[in-house]
Amino acid sequence: MSSATEAFELRLDEMEVKLTFIDDAVQALTSADAEQSQRIAVLERALREMHSELSSMRTSQAEDPQSEPPPPHY
Repeated sequence: MSSATEAFELRLDEMEVKLTFIDDAVQALTSADAEQSQRIAVLERALREMHSELSSMRTSQAEDPQSEPPPPHY
């Protein structure tokens, strides 16, 4: 084999190794992205539930402030 062919094959092998590492990195990032998307969806759902609970608590407490008895220190 000529040295040019050997050099070409060596470069090709190096590129294949780098491509394999890049493919692994892309796969890992894709998995991390999917996991983060699921976690964000769970957190958004929890936030909506908390907002709903807070709204219902505010409505139930703000019905008629005059009907509440005075605080104990009066």
